[in-house]
Amino acid sequence: MGKEEIQIYQLEGSRFGIEIFGMKDVAEWVSLNRDILTPHRHDHYCCFFMESGQMNFKVDFQNIDMEGPSLLVTCPGQVHEPGLVKDIGGWMIAFDARFIDQNARMAIEQSFSKIILLRLGHAEKEWFTHICQLIRSTVHGEASAGFTQPLIQALVNAFFYKTVGIFQSQENERIQEYSLRSVEIVKKFNQMVQEQFIILKKPADYASAMNITVSHLNDTVKSVTGFSTTWFIQQEIFREAQRLLFYTDKSVKEIAFQLGYEDYKYFIRLFSKTTGTSPVTFRKKSK
Repeated sequence: MGKEEIQIYQLEGSRFGIEIFGMKDVAEWVSLNRDILTPHRHDHYCCFFMESGQMNFKVDFQNIDMEGPSLLVTCPGQVHEPGLVKDIGGWMIAFDARFIDQNARMAIEQSFSKIILLRLGHAEKEWFTHICQLIRSTVHGEASAGFTQPLIQALVNAFFYKTVGIFQSQENERIQEYSLRSVEIVKKFNQMVQEQFIILKKPADYASAMNITVSHLNDTVKSVTGFSTTWFIQQEIFREAQRLLFYTDKSVKEIAFQLGYEDYKYFIRLFSKTTGTSPVTFRKKSK
């Protein structure tokens, strides 16, 4: 049977809008969904906290080798699949984005990094272990009338705040030489690209929406990241195109239309120029 869409997993049936379990509990992991080990994406956040061991992950065609203690965060919409594991210990926690403080979410979603992978020190590892134990005991414990849901939400926010704090500390080291205004412009542009790339295709479109000149946007993005605004837009477009080519059986023409290109031949030329191979060749080599 052909694949018309990339599988999207939801948390609709989960208790309190959250799932959490130990990585060693393989039977429980698989019982949640027997296709969980195949490529898929979520409509929610999924965090993999490794206390020990090794694990291979692929997130949006980037191969990631995790070694404990570390933390990987996949955002809603990212295609990922777990690979080989060895002596793994830790936790997986999935939760709805609406649980999370919006400012904390923006710190992740507007970041320059597409892959959120954090190396953890001993104290950080102990902290995450403790908070995961608290979350699990609360989720699976006796419900306290009217207070279990807000308690879980507070604990999940604590988990996420800690994650964002570590992430920002690491990212700030990379961008501290630039002005706050320049960094904010780039983060806002990056967020808009993620949300609007199907509709807005040109740097001028984003500059207009941000009420700045296109030259200022271009210069700022280039100086802070080393990449052009066009590069960011095309990376988002053709990353999604690669997902659809790899994980679905949609035709190139259908994919072009889905991504906002009425002229699918133009889409093919852009894809080939950006990725170095044609859509058909990419699909054949990938599979």
